[in-house]
Amino acid sequence: MSAKPLDKPLAQNRKARHDYEILETYEAGIVLKGTEIKSIRAGKINIQDGFVSLHHGEAWLKNVHISHYEQGNIFNHDPLRERKLLLHKREIYKLGVEVKQNRLTIIPLKVYLVRGRAKVLLGLARGKKKYDKRQALKQEQMKRDIDRALKNY
Repeated sequence: MSAKPLDKPLAQNRKARHDYEILETYEAGIVLKGTEIKSIRAGKINIQDGFVSLHHGEAWLKNVHISHYEQGNIFNHDPLRERKLLLHKREIYKLGVEVKQNRLTIIPLKVYLVRGRAKVLLGLARGKKKYDKRQALKQEQMKRDIDRALKNY
């Protein structure tokens, strides 16, 4: 199920496509507290090291840093707390089966707003080996060279 973000992403994991082969994507909502949505709207979110773990039929977003809201008060949130993801049960079950059987991982790719609600685009991913990464870089460079040659022609 591909997501169609309406606006430009508030946070993007650019390194994910380099380190992982993305097999499938899912859109999930995030359960947030008080000032977290204000920090996300301000772009104060880092998803580079984030991942998703599945426990007791629930999906949890871990290791994602949402900075404190500057105009917040003493009730500000913990920046690295685990956040529950909103997915359908069948999606969680399917992801759990894929992760266990095929040794895959679930990583956040983008965070964006849809009708005022924060959504995260999750990728079901397989880690790339070092030689795969080199091959991908070589392919990109060759494509760039071809495009440049055609443009100058």
